[in-house]
Amino acid sequence: MTQIQVTPNIFGGIKVHASSLPESPDRFVPLLEQALSNWQEQNHKLVWLEVPIEKSSLIPVAVAAGFDFHHSGAGYLMLTKRLQADAFIPPYASHTVGAGGAVFSERDEILVVVEKVHAHKRPQYYKLPGGLVDEGEHVVDGVIREVYEETGIRARFESLICFRHSHHWRFDKSSLYLICRLSPLTREITPEDAEIAEACWMPVDEFLANPHVAAFNKHVVQLAWRHKGLTPTLIQGYGSNSKDTELFSL
Repeated sequence: MTQIQVTPNIFGGIKVHASSLPESPDRFVPLLEQALSNWQEQNHKLVWLEVPIEKSSLIPVAVAAGFDFHHSGAGYLMLTKRLQADAFIPPYASHTVGAGGAVFSERDEILVVVEKVHAHKRPQYYKLPGGLVDEGEHVVDGVIREVYEETGIRARFESLICFRHSHHWRFDKSSLYLICRLSPLTREITPEDAEIAEACWMPVDEFLANPHVAAFNKHVVQLAWRHKGLTPTLIQGYGSNSKDTELFSL
């Protein structure tokens, strides 16, 4: 009988090789039963079972054997099972990350937008362009991309000003929203059609005095206007050539 192949990790757990899973649930039942017995005898603490969507018929078998859902992604579902009662199961990703761009011109203007979702009921609800940072995308790249997508303005990243930490947002996850200062490389605005009702350059004083602008947006613009913020930093021997690390400091 073909065995289910696994790779151990440094925390006493094992991860099942998805490629070693059978196609048939009937074949999976005895294979999983024998594997669980072997893994317990080998004193493994925890099993991570990633089931590809093309083998999703195996999921009921795993659940019947005591596995529980942990998270899912494009094309797979991850399940876990404790083999020891005190085994620690780390939670899945708890936050989303977004970034807003405070883009200041040499004319003491700031780039602002009104989203279509607010346009009818709150036509002067001006805010900074921004949105979610993509998975695997640096904040620097993400905020530059969001500014360009929403307004057509090319910009250069200057600094990280502050961030907001909120709970129970999209998918009931916590949210980190980073406010960044940028300088424009172009001036002509071309608003994004699907989401943006208006995009314009507005004098900073006018933005801060507008009664329709949210207090949060006024506060972060004042911070960005007055303070230098944290700039991207390289440390010799740490992250200097890494695509996975971003560091900001004074």
